[in-house]
Amino acid sequence: MTDAGDDQPSVVATARARLAADRADTLARAAALKRDFDGIVAANALVAVDDEHDPEGGSTAFERAHVATLLAQAREHLEELARALERLEQGLYGLCENCGGAIPPERLEIRPAATTCVRCASYPRRPPRPA
Repeated sequence: MTDAGDDQPSVVATARARLAADRADTLARAAALKRDFDGIVAANALVAVDDEHDPEGGSTAFERAHVATLLAQAREHLEELARALERLEQGLYGLCENCGGAIPPERLEIRPAATTCVRCASYPRRPPRPA
């Protein structure tokens, strides 16, 4: 984080609490998605379903794939939160990984694992031009 003087401990504590709350919410969402996925798989196991010929098979396959994708996204977000906690421990939390500028507190409040400032998030870094 940027040099905040006497406010540094409270800023770090606030960031840590925000990351912990986001992690708890994401863990709960991942657990619910895992239960949903397991339920879909179990329901399909009870019925001899041929996705290709069963009129409901396509929607079941879609639902299973959709839940699997949401579960993968939740797991990826947990990894992002872990990396954010590492940045916090290293004193780099709240600094844009692209330009090095400060990430606005409002952005971190909404997206605690944000790694870029609003400007850099809006304009992704382009590869260097060939010499």
